[in-house]
Amino acid sequence: MSRHVKADFSDQSRVTINHLSQALGLTKGTVSRALNGYPDISERTRLKVQRTAERMGYQPLSHAQAIRTGRSRSMGLVIQTYDHDAQRPFLAEFLAGISVAAASEGWTLTVTASDTPEGTLEVMRQLIKERKADGFILPRTLRQDPRVDLMRALKTPFVLFGRVEDPTECAWYDIKGGAAMHEALGRLVDLGHRRIAYVGGGQQYNYQRLRYRGYRDGLESHGFDLDNALVHQNAVTRAAGAQATRALLELDSPPTGIIYAVDAAAAGAWDAAQEFGLTIGKDLSVVTYDGTGEGANLQPALASYAVDIRRAGERLTQLLIRRIRGEDVELLREEEPAQFRPGGSLGPAPATKH
Repeated sequence: MSRHVKADFSDQSRVTINHLSQALGLTKGTVSRALNGYPDISERTRLKVQRTAERMGYQPLSHAQAIRTGRSRSMGLVIQTYDHDAQRPFLAEFLAGISVAAASEGWTLTVTASDTPEGTLEVMRQLIKERKADGFILPRTLRQDPRVDLMRALKTPFVLFGRVEDPTECAWYDIKGGAAMHEALGRLVDLGHRRIAYVGGGQQYNYQRLRYRGYRDGLESHGFDLDNALVHQNAVTRAAGAQATRALLELDSPPTGIIYAVDAAAAGAWDAAQEFGLTIGKDLSVVTYDGTGEGANLQPALASYAVDIRRAGERLTQLLIRRIRGEDVELLREEEPAQFRPGGSLGPAPATKH
Protein backbone atom coordinates (compact mmCIF):
# COMPACT_ATOMS: atom_id res chain seq x y z
CA MET A 1 0.00 0.00 0.00
CA SER A 2 1.10 3.57 -0.56
CA ARG A 3 -0.18 7.08 -0.30
CA HIS A 4 1.15 10.36 -1.54
CA VAL A 5 0.48 14.03 -1.17
CA LYS A 6 1.92 16.91 -3.14
CA ALA A 7 3.19 19.79 -1.06
CA ASP A 8 3.57 23.06 -2.97
CA PHE A 9 5.96 25.49 -1.30
CA SER A 10 5.35 28.44 -3.64
CA ASP A 11 2.63 31.08 -3.60
CA GLN A 12 0.06 30.96 -6.41
CA SER A 13 -0.29 34.14 -8.49
CA ARG A 14 -1.21 35.49 -11.93
CA VAL A 15 2.18 37.07 -12.64
CA THR A 16 3.39 35.87 -16.04
CA ILE A 17 6.69 35.70 -17.90
CA ASN A 18 5.57 38.81 -19.79
CA HIS A 19 5.48 40.73 -16.51
CA LEU A 20 8.94 39.49 -15.56
CA SER A 21 10.28 40.33 -19.00
CA GLN A 22 9.03 43.92 -18.74
CA ALA A 23 10.30 44.36 -15.18
CA LEU A 24 13.76 43.02 -16.01
CA GLY A 25 14.19 44.48 -19.48
CA LEU A 26 14.97 41.01 -20.84
CA THR A 27 13.35 39.01 -23.60
CA LYS A 28 10.71 36.44 -22.68
CA GLY A 29 12.97 33.74 -24.05
CA THR A 30 15.85 34.75 -21.78
CA VAL A 31 13.55 34.88 -18.75
CA SER A 32 12.06 31.48 -19.55
CA ARG A 33 15.46 29.85 -20.05
CA ALA A 34 16.76 31.41 -16.82
CA LEU A 35 13.78 30.09 -14.86
CA ASN A 36 14.27 26.62 -16.29
CA GLY A 37 18.00 26.45 -15.57
CA TYR A 38 19.36 26.30 -19.12
CA PRO A 39 23.19 26.21 -19.14
CA ASP A 40 23.52 28.99 -21.74
CA ILE A 41 22.20 31.52 -19.19
CA SER A 42 24.80 33.02 -16.86
CA GLU A 43 24.52 32.42 -13.15
CA ARG A 44 24.23 36.17 -12.57
CA THR A 45 21.25 36.46 -14.92
CA ARG A 46 19.63 33.32 -13.53
CA LEU A 47 19.80 34.65 -9.97
CA LYS A 48 18.54 38.07 -11.05
CA VAL A 49 15.53 36.52 -12.79
CA GLN A 50 14.87 34.13 -9.93
CA ARG A 51 14.93 36.86 -7.29
CA THR A 52 12.64 39.10 -9.33
CA ALA A 53 10.27 36.18 -9.86
CA GLU A 54 10.19 35.52 -6.13
CA ARG A 55 9.65 39.19 -5.31
CA MET A 56 6.79 39.51 -7.81
CA GLY A 57 5.25 36.20 -6.79
CA TYR A 58 5.66 34.46 -10.13
CA GLN A 59 4.56 30.82 -10.19
CA PRO A 60 4.60 28.81 -13.44
CA LEU A 61 1.62 26.71 -14.42
CA SER A 62 3.10 23.31 -13.63
CA HIS A 63 1.10 21.31 -16.15
CA ALA A 64 1.89 23.64 -19.04
CA GLN A 65 5.51 23.77 -17.97
CA ALA A 66 5.72 19.99 -17.82
CA ILE A 67 4.46 19.74 -21.39
CA ARG A 68 6.84 22.47 -22.63
CA THR A 69 10.00 21.41 -20.82
CA GLY A 70 9.35 17.79 -19.91
CA ARG A 71 9.71 18.76 -16.24
CA SER A 72 7.12 19.05 -13.51
CA ARG A 73 9.55 20.93 -11.21
CA SER A 74 8.67 18.41 -8.54
CA MET A 75 10.86 15.93 -6.69
CA GLY A 76 9.84 12.65 -5.10
CA LEU A 77 10.50 11.21 -1.64
CA VAL A 78 9.28 7.76 -0.60
CA ILE A 79 8.99 7.16 3.15
CA GLN A 80 9.60 3.47 3.79
CA THR A 81 7.29 2.63 6.67
CA TYR A 82 8.67 -0.92 6.86
CA ASP A 83 12.04 0.37 8.13
CA HIS A 84 12.68 -0.28 11.81
CA ASP A 85 11.89 3.34 12.75
CA ALA A 86 10.37 4.60 9.45
CA GLN A 87 12.85 7.50 9.78
CA ARG A 88 10.58 9.05 12.42
CA PRO A 89 13.34 10.54 14.61
CA PHE A 90 14.47 12.66 11.68
CA LEU A 91 11.49 13.07 9.38
CA ALA A 92 10.11 16.45 10.51
CA GLU A 93 13.48 18.20 10.31
CA PHE A 94 14.33 16.42 7.08
CA LEU A 95 11.12 17.58 5.39
CA ALA A 96 11.60 21.09 6.75
CA GLY A 97 15.04 21.26 5.13
CA ILE A 98 13.67 20.02 1.81
CA SER A 99 10.81 22.54 1.91
CA VAL A 100 13.13 25.50 2.46
CA ALA A 101 15.39 24.54 -0.42
CA ALA A 102 12.45 23.70 -2.68
CA ALA A 103 10.78 27.04 -1.98
CA SER A 104 13.91 28.97 -2.91
CA GLU A 105 13.91 27.33 -6.34
CA GLY A 106 10.14 27.31 -6.93
CA TRP A 107 9.93 23.52 -6.82
CA THR A 108 7.40 21.19 -5.17
CA LEU A 109 7.72 17.90 -3.30
CA THR A 110 5.64 14.78 -3.76
CA VAL A 111 5.83 12.75 -0.55
CA THR A 112 4.86 9.09 -0.79
CA ALA A 113 4.79 6.21 1.66
CA SER A 114 5.13 2.49 1.09
CA ASP A 115 4.98 -0.45 3.47
CA THR A 116 6.95 -2.95 1.34
CA PRO A 117 10.17 -2.79 -0.71
CA GLU A 118 8.24 -3.86 -3.80
CA GLY A 119 5.66 -1.14 -3.15
CA THR A 120 8.42 1.46 -2.99
CA LEU A 121 9.60 0.59 -6.48
CA GLU A 122 6.06 0.53 -7.85
CA VAL A 123 5.24 3.95 -6.40
CA MET A 124 8.41 5.39 -7.91
CA ARG A 125 7.51 3.95 -11.31
CA GLN A 126 4.03 5.43 -11.01
CA LEU A 127 5.27 8.90 -10.11
CA ILE A 128 7.65 8.88 -13.07
CA LYS A 129 4.94 7.64 -15.44
CA GLU A 130 2.47 10.30 -14.24
CA ARG A 131 5.20 12.97 -14.43
CA LYS A 132 4.75 13.86 -10.78
CA ALA A 133 8.48 13.73 -10.03
CA ASP A 134 11.50 14.75 -12.12
CA GLY A 135 13.83 12.97 -9.73
CA PHE A 136 14.07 11.39 -6.30
CA ILE A 137 15.80 11.82 -2.95
CA LEU A 138 16.75 8.36 -1.66
CA PRO A 139 17.44 8.21 2.10
CA ARG A 140 18.53 5.24 4.20
CA THR A 141 20.64 3.68 1.46
CA LEU A 142 21.31 -0.04 1.26
CA ARG A 143 24.66 -1.49 0.25
CA GLN A 144 22.99 -2.83 -2.90
CA ASP A 145 19.88 -0.73 -3.32
CA PRO A 146 17.06 -1.76 -5.71
CA ARG A 147 15.88 1.87 -5.85
CA VAL A 148 19.20 2.87 -7.38
CA ASP A 149 18.97 0.03 -9.88
CA LEU A 150 15.50 1.27 -10.88
CA MET A 151 16.61 4.88 -11.27
CA ARG A 152 19.54 3.82 -13.43
CA ALA A 153 17.31 1.62 -15.59
CA LEU A 154 14.71 4.37 -16.08
CA LYS A 155 17.39 7.06 -16.51
CA THR A 156 15.73 9.15 -13.80
CA PRO A 157 17.82 11.64 -11.77
CA PHE A 158 18.34 10.81 -8.11
CA VAL A 159 20.48 11.80 -5.17
CA LEU A 160 21.39 9.61 -2.20
CA PHE A 161 21.38 10.49 1.48
CA GLY A 162 24.30 8.18 2.06
CA ARG A 163 26.15 6.01 -0.42
CA VAL A 164 26.02 2.55 -2.02
CA GLU A 165 28.76 0.07 -2.86
CA ASP A 166 28.66 0.85 -6.58
CA PRO A 167 28.93 4.65 -7.08
CA THR A 168 28.14 4.54 -10.82
CA GLU A 169 25.78 7.39 -11.80
CA CYS A 170 25.31 8.28 -8.12
CA ALA A 171 25.14 11.77 -6.64
CA TRP A 172 25.04 11.98 -2.87
CA TYR A 173 25.18 13.95 0.33
CA ASP A 174 26.63 11.96 3.20
CA ILE A 175 28.01 12.37 6.70
CA LYS A 176 31.41 10.89 7.48
CA GLY A 177 30.20 8.19 9.83
CA GLY A 178 33.34 6.14 9.48
CA ALA A 179 35.47 9.08 10.56
CA ALA A 180 33.17 9.59 13.55
CA MET A 181 33.66 5.97 14.69
CA HIS A 182 37.42 6.33 14.25
CA GLU A 183 37.37 9.50 16.35
CA ALA A 184 35.11 7.93 18.98
CA LEU A 185 37.62 5.12 19.47
CA GLY A 186 40.39 7.68 19.86
CA ARG A 187 38.41 9.52 22.53
CA LEU A 188 38.04 6.31 24.50
CA VAL A 189 41.72 5.46 24.14
CA ASP A 190 42.67 8.93 25.38
CA LEU A 191 40.54 8.26 28.48
CA GLY A 192 42.46 5.08 29.23
CA HIS A 193 40.13 2.47 27.70
CA ARG A 194 41.79 -0.58 26.17
CA ARG A 195 38.89 -3.03 25.78
CA ILE A 196 36.62 -1.18 23.35
CA ALA A 197 33.67 -2.93 21.74
CA TYR A 198 31.54 -2.10 18.72
CA VAL A 199 27.80 -2.65 18.31
CA GLY A 200 26.84 -2.13 14.66
CA GLY A 201 23.59 -1.39 12.89
CA GLY A 202 21.76 -3.33 10.20
CA GLN A 203 24.28 -4.94 7.88
CA GLN A 204 22.08 -4.35 4.83
CA TYR A 205 22.61 -0.60 5.21
CA ASN A 206 25.66 0.99 3.64
CA TYR A 207 26.25 3.24 6.66
CA GLN A 208 27.05 0.12 8.70
CA ARG A 209 29.81 -0.90 6.30
CA LEU A 210 31.43 2.53 6.58
CA ARG A 211 31.05 2.90 10.36
CA TYR A 212 32.42 -0.57 11.06
CA ARG A 213 35.38 0.19 8.80
CA GLY A 214 35.97 3.36 10.84
CA TYR A 215 36.05 1.31 14.04
CA ARG A 216 38.52 -1.19 12.55
CA ASP A 217 40.73 1.57 11.18
CA GLY A 218 40.69 3.23 14.59
CA LEU A 219 41.86 0.04 16.26
CA GLU A 220 44.68 -0.33 13.77
CA SER A 221 45.82 3.28 14.07
CA HIS A 222 46.05 2.92 17.87
CA GLY A 223 47.89 -0.39 17.72
CA PHE A 224 45.03 -2.71 18.76
CA ASP A 225 44.13 -6.01 17.14
CA LEU A 226 40.53 -6.68 16.14
CA ASP A 227 38.84 -8.98 18.68
CA ASN A 228 35.70 -10.44 17.10
CA ALA A 229 34.30 -11.20 20.56
CA LEU A 230 33.97 -7.44 21.03
CA VAL A 231 31.89 -6.96 17.87
CA HIS A 232 28.12 -7.38 17.57
CA GLN A 233 26.04 -6.44 14.52
CA ASN A 234 22.44 -5.82 13.50
CA ALA A 235 21.38 -3.81 16.55
CA VAL A 236 19.01 -1.01 15.50
CA THR A 237 16.59 -0.95 18.44
CA ARG A 238 16.93 -0.45 22.18
CA ALA A 239 16.06 -4.10 22.84
CA ALA A 240 18.68 -5.34 20.38
CA GLY A 241 21.23 -2.94 21.85
CA ALA A 242 20.54 -4.24 25.35
CA GLN A 243 20.95 -7.83 24.17
CA ALA A 244 24.29 -7.07 22.51
CA THR A 245 25.50 -5.19 25.59
CA ARG A 246 24.59 -8.08 27.90
CA ALA A 247 26.60 -10.47 25.73
CA LEU A 248 29.61 -8.14 25.89
CA LEU A 249 29.38 -7.69 29.67
CA GLU A 250 29.24 -11.48 30.16
CA LEU A 251 32.70 -11.92 28.57
CA ASP A 252 35.54 -13.03 30.84
CA SER A 253 37.25 -9.75 29.93
CA PRO A 254 34.37 -7.35 29.21
CA PRO A 255 34.83 -3.98 27.51
CA THR A 256 35.06 -0.76 29.50
CA GLY A 257 33.91 1.26 26.51
CA ILE A 258 31.39 0.53 23.75
CA ILE A 259 30.85 2.34 20.46
CA TYR A 260 27.36 2.00 18.97
CA ALA A 261 26.50 2.68 15.34
CA VAL A 262 23.09 4.16 16.23
CA ASP A 263 21.58 5.96 19.23
CA ALA A 264 18.59 3.63 19.49
CA ALA A 265 20.82 0.62 20.15
CA ALA A 266 23.02 2.61 22.55
CA ALA A 267 20.01 3.33 24.75
CA GLY A 268 19.92 -0.40 25.49
CA ALA A 269 23.24 -0.06 27.32
CA TRP A 270 21.39 1.62 30.19
CA ASP A 271 19.12 -1.43 30.59
CA ALA A 272 21.98 -3.94 30.49
CA ALA A 273 24.21 -1.88 32.81
CA GLN A 274 21.46 -1.71 35.42
CA GLU A 275 21.14 -5.50 35.36
CA PHE A 276 24.89 -5.83 35.97
CA GLY A 277 24.97 -3.16 38.67
CA LEU A 278 27.11 -0.82 36.55
CA THR A 279 26.95 2.94 36.20
CA ILE A 280 27.09 4.40 32.69
CA GLY A 281 29.92 6.92 32.37
CA LYS A 282 31.73 5.49 35.40
CA ASP A 283 31.93 1.70 35.06
CA LEU A 284 31.04 1.60 31.37
CA SER A 285 31.52 4.35 28.78
CA VAL A 286 29.25 4.71 25.77
CA VAL A 287 29.72 6.70 22.55
CA THR A 288 27.35 6.55 19.62
CA TYR A 289 26.15 8.16 16.41
CA ASP A 290 22.94 10.02 15.46
CA GLY A 291 22.47 12.81 18.01
CA THR A 292 18.77 12.12 18.56
CA GLY A 293 16.63 13.66 21.28
CA GLU A 294 16.22 10.24 22.87
CA GLY A 295 19.94 10.08 23.61
CA ALA A 296 20.04 13.61 25.03
CA ASN A 297 17.25 12.72 27.47
CA LEU A 298 19.05 9.73 28.98
CA GLN A 299 20.74 10.07 32.37
CA PRO A 300 23.59 10.65 32.01
CA ALA A 301 23.23 12.19 28.57
CA LEU A 302 24.51 10.16 25.68
CA ALA A 303 27.80 11.23 24.06
CA SER A 304 26.98 11.11 20.36
CA TYR A 305 28.05 12.26 16.92
CA ALA A 306 25.15 14.33 15.62
CA VAL A 307 23.83 14.92 12.11
CA ASP A 308 22.18 18.18 11.05
CA ILE A 309 19.16 16.59 9.39
CA ARG A 310 17.62 19.88 8.34
CA ARG A 311 20.78 20.84 6.47
CA ALA A 312 20.85 17.39 4.89
CA GLY A 313 17.37 17.98 3.47
CA GLU A 314 18.44 21.34 2.09
CA ARG A 315 21.63 20.07 0.46
CA LEU A 316 19.97 16.98 -1.03
CA THR A 317 17.29 19.16 -2.62
CA GLN A 318 19.86 21.53 -4.09
CA LEU A 319 21.96 18.67 -5.43
CA LEU A 320 18.95 16.94 -6.98
CA ILE A 321 17.79 20.10 -8.76
CA ARG A 322 21.29 20.62 -10.12
CA ARG A 323 21.38 17.03 -11.36
CA ILE A 324 17.99 17.39 -13.03
CA ARG A 325 19.34 20.47 -14.78
CA GLY A 326 22.12 18.37 -16.24
CA GLU A 327 25.21 18.91 -14.07
CA ASP A 328 27.89 16.22 -14.08
CA VAL A 329 27.17 13.66 -11.37
CA GLU A 330 30.85 13.62 -10.39
CA LEU A 331 30.42 17.21 -9.17
CA LEU A 332 27.39 16.35 -7.06
CA ARG A 333 28.99 14.35 -4.27
CA GLU A 334 29.33 15.96 -0.86
CA GLU A 335 30.49 14.65 2.51
CA GLU A 336 30.56 16.54 5.80
CA PRO A 337 31.75 15.59 9.29
CA ALA A 338 29.38 14.71 12.10
CA GLN A 339 29.43 17.06 15.09
CA PHE A 340 30.41 15.57 18.45
CA ARG A 341 27.96 16.25 21.29
CA PRO A 342 29.56 15.59 24.68
CA GLY A 343 27.64 13.63 27.26
CA GLY A 344 28.07 12.06 30.66
CA SER A 345 28.06 8.57 29.14
CA LEU A 346 31.73 9.05 28.21
CA GLY A 347 34.23 8.92 31.06
CA PRO A 348 37.66 7.62 32.10
CA ALA A 349 38.32 3.89 32.14
CA PRO A 350 37.60 2.40 35.58
CA ALA A 351 40.63 1.75 37.74
CA THR A 352 39.66 -1.90 38.26
CA LYS A 353 37.79 -4.49 36.25
CA HIS A 354 34.09 -4.80 36.86
